[in-house]
Order: sequence, then structure tokens, then C-alpha cells
Amino acid sequence: MKAVIQKSGQAHVEIDGKIHGAISGGLVILLGVTQTDTSKNVAALVEKILNLRLFEEGEKYFEKSVLELKKEILIISQFTLYADCKKGRRPDFNQAAKADIAKPLYEEFVEKLRVSGLKVSTGEFGAMMKVTLRNEGPVTIILEQ
Repeated sequence: MKAVIQKSGQAHVEIDGKIHGAISGGLVILLGVTQTDTSKNVAALVEKILNLRLFEEGEKYFEKSVLELKKEILIISQFTLYADCKKGRRPDFNQAAKADIAKPLYEEFVEKLRVSGLKVSTGEFGAMMKVTLRNEGPVTIILEQ
């Protein structure tokens, strides 16, 4: 499981011209699932994200977590995180899990973050989406579990 996490002042996802999910400040998470991922990967990644110190406190950077500050989270499914571009000119997505494996793990990931009490918005699994965000810092972190 791979997550690209961006600290964002505001973000939203649009599907078919309509806002589907939005946050006023917190984290935007692009989530990719690979064929070997399980619920253990979900639990470990959620725990890491909730407690990772990415936010400032006063003049100190990287002091507080999204959970401590009660920030918001926008989650977007993104199988392209598992693109293999070593050969040819067309990305190979064979490492990405098929929808029957990826969708339940994505939904579990979303639910585990919601249980934390934070506001969690999402895109729509498998949909063509337009994501708009204002990256703060900029802070972009890549995590794998």
C-alpha cells in the first residue's frame, strides 16, 4: 500500500463537474493498493498517518499531527501510484491491485480514518476525478506499508 500525503490549506475533488468531497485544511491522501496488501497494511498506514507530525506549532515545524490538531482529510484512490515505467513508453499497472481487491481495502482505509473522529472526505473509487489543492509548505510525503 502506498500513500502520497500532501499538507493542504484547502482541497476538493470534482466528479462530472460537481464537488464530491472537500476539506478546508489538513491532508490530501492519494492511496494506491497493490496485489499483496491486506488489512494489516491498512491498519499500519492509518496509524502512521494519524500520528505523523506534519503540522507546525508556533514557530516549530513538524510538531503536531493531523489527529492532534483535528484537521480534515481528503482521500483519493489512485492505482497509478503503482505504475512501472521501466520499459517502453506506456506505464505498466500490473502491480496495482484489481478493483475486487483494492476497493474493499480502500473502503477499510477510509473507515479506519473516520473512526478517529476526523472529518474525512473522499473521491469515488474508479471514477475520473479532478483534484484541486493548495499544498502548504510545500509538504509532500510518500509512505509505503
